[in-house]
Amino acid sequence: MKIRCFALLLIVFALPGCRKTARESELSGEAQGTTYHIKLVPDSSSTSVEEIRRQVSTALAEIDAQLSNYREDSEISRINRQERITWLLVSKEIAELLDIARTVYEHSDGCYDLTVKPLFDLWGFSRHQNRVPAQHEIDALLPHVGMRLLEVDAVNQRIRKKDPKLKIDLSSIAQGYSVGVVAKLLEALGVNNYLVEIGGEMMVKGRKANGDDWRVAVETPTPFSRAVQKIIDVREQQGIAIMTAGTYRNFFEENGQSYSHILNPKTGRPVTHRLHSVTVMHDDPAWADAWDTALLCVGEQEAARIAEAEQLKVLLIYDDDSKLTEHMSKAFAAMQ
Repeated sequence: MKIRCFALLLIVFALPGCRKTARESELSGEAQGTTYHIKLVPDSSSTSVEEIRRQVSTALAEIDAQLSNYREDSEISRINRQERITWLLVSKEIAELLDIARTVYEHSDGCYDLTVKPLFDLWGFSRHQNRVPAQHEIDALLPHVGMRLLEVDAVNQRIRKKDPKLKIDLSSIAQGYSVGVVAKLLEALGVNNYLVEIGGEMMVKGRKANGDDWRVAVETPTPFSRAVQKIIDVREQQGIAIMTAGTYRNFFEENGQSYSHILNPKTGRPVTHRLHSVTVMHDDPAWADAWDTALLCVGEQEAARIAEAEQLKVLLIYDDDSKLTEHMSKAFAAMQ
């Protein structure tokens, strides 16, 4: 499955250091409808690379079985099929992710909303069968969209739909969660210097084998070319996630009009502001993944305000008179 159908559109990738690099072990593969890449610095106390590979594959498959909207047998798909308003018991993982999402929803004036699934399906982004729906189709779904219609009891691991037709899509947070699970797994197996990337979402900890900082590059947000916009030297040694969301790759055009996959849950239509990409650095990958989508939804001015209010490490890239302009939050700038 592709856990994050709010696809990572501003690719974040690893760059080599300047000095001759000591050997790091690398793992890669396919999972959750995308690819993953791991660089790690093994030591005498860490588990063998092949055993790490096996456990990573198992962990990603387990997440897929819980969070995939593309699998009919996943936990979230079963929850979506239950059209009733009584309390539903859910896994600890789903309860925690929905609790994070509720907080980000409240602090983004409702722009970050995991219940947009019916609208996402209507516009054809779920199955890459895009079309512009009629306004009456959108209007028919809007009453059934909104995190206000979902109660989350994370302590007792249960949720309650106030509207039985409510549907949940965890795509905009689940890939970040997956990165965090793999990072914790590596640490449990004795690896404390690593880079984990799944579908472009990333977490790094420690240093490279030769002692250099990990370096990542943020792609220029243009739809038909790939170039480096900014290089980040990650000096944070305790572990930090780097997540990016953008509007410039997952979109379609009709009659000369572009339609982004980032939907405003209040209007049921794609956003139309000038913000092209958002990069968030955060201690927790799930929080970073939620915030990058939320800030991309609200637009450049509100995203800058929220980033300062929440003390988030954020890089915004937006269009200003046909020129790409960067804005760094105070917390992000302090790290550079």
